[in-house]
Amino acid sequence: MKKEILYNKKNRLDLEKELKNETFSRVTCSFYRYILIEKPELARDQLYRDWSDLKIFGRIYIANEGINAQLSCPEKNWDLFIKTMNSRDFLKDVSLKKAIQDGASFYKLVIKIKDEIVNYNIGKDEFDMNQVGKHLTPKEFNDKLEENNTLVVDMRNYYESEVGQFENAIIPDVDTSRELLPEVKNLLNGHEKDEILLYCTGGIRCEKASSYLIKSGFSNVNQLKGGIIQYAHDVRTKGLDSKFRGKNFVFDARMGERITNDIVGKCHQCGNPADHHLDCGNEACHILFIQCDKCYKKYDGCCTKECKDFASLPIEEQRILRKDPKKVVSQTRYSSRVKPKLARIN
Repeated sequence: MKKEILYNKKNRLDLEKELKNETFSRVTCSFYRYILIEKPELARDQLYRDWSDLKIFGRIYIANEGINAQLSCPEKNWDLFIKTMNSRDFLKDVSLKKAIQDGASFYKLVIKIKDEIVNYNIGKDEFDMNQVGKHLTPKEFNDKLEENNTLVVDMRNYYESEVGQFENAIIPDVDTSRELLPEVKNLLNGHEKDEILLYCTGGIRCEKASSYLIKSGFSNVNQLKGGIIQYAHDVRTKGLDSKFRGKNFVFDARMGERITNDIVGKCHQCGNPADHHLDCGNEACHILFIQCDKCYKKYDGCCTKECKDFASLPIEEQRILRKDPKKVVSQTRYSSRVKPKLARIN
């Protein structure tokens, strides 16, 4: 009996070419749900079968504690996608957030089993998902921003906040989710009785973060329902005044969705206004950084002149040099893949 293949076997170039040649439109959306999934492996295989048949692409994490998904569905298959969702008890009637700017967001389907659906790496005694912060609508969130003794906290990583943020927000200087909660707790020390407003991309990071803060002694914790994605929809459809400025960073090929025309970021190379993230064009580097159009032309989409020179070498020569760590040019030799501040050069 032929073994069923529940993962993609094609290479990236072929997949991107197929995506480019599609003749139909796609809808990008995201959702999450904290719910007990007793057999994540079984759920993973079931969803892979369902969604592969519907040509759905995306990145989905499943754990015992729930599911976190960002995906791209062919518009013509949207109703069938909803049908697959409602056929699974742990997904039935889940709240879906559609992107405000569609595009080529994903080129393949990846569903992974994880220990956590957000990698906070905190102990089970440090949170209780039965106690989370009050969910505020975008309108309610705006109203709270106007009150005294209210603190608004960005529950995302530093590089996300660089291109867009709420006015007067507290911005934790961290690069990974694992660093975030202890840093936020430290920044809020002494404000245990004040009203706290949390926000993130789609709401999932605030869900567990609010529970963590409540468990840590903060008594008045709120969170933006649906995150920046839902906030942007209400700004566009309900005429809500946007107190978020700039772009909402997203974890797919689009890199961001514009909420307002404000450019709050700076090019990491020349310091001029810019808010376009990209991966360094040097395949050995791939550091994430912000680059303006002028520097893009100057450095061919690379984060340094050294990376540009390395990327210009013949592929075979690059492959040979990569075997010797002393000869590889890469910002990521010194830190994690995402470390935008390292890319700033004069």
